[in-house]
Amino acid sequence: MAGRAVRWAVALGFGALWWWGVLRLLLASDAGVLEGAVATGGWGLSLLPVHCVPKGRSGVGRRGAGARAAARRGGHAGTG
Repeated sequence: MAGRAVRWAVALGFGALWWWGVLRLLLASDAGVLEGAVATGGWGLSLLPVHCVPKGRSGVGRRGAGARAAARRGGHAGTG
C-alpha cells in the first residue's frame, strides 16, 4: 500500500511541476527555456504508449501458455 502512495505522490508532484511550467509560459513575461523544457517534456511523456508492458508484469503474462490457448478457444485450462 505504501508503494501505491509513493507512486501517486510522485505522479502528483510531476503533474504540479508540468502545470507550473505551462502556466508560467502562458502568464509570465520572463518565462524561458526551463519552463518550455518542462512543458514540452511532460507533453512528450503523454505520448508514450503506456499499454506496452513487459509480459512478466502484465496480467496476461502471468498465466501459462495453456491458459492463454484455452482462453482463445473459449474453454478452461486444466479441464480435460
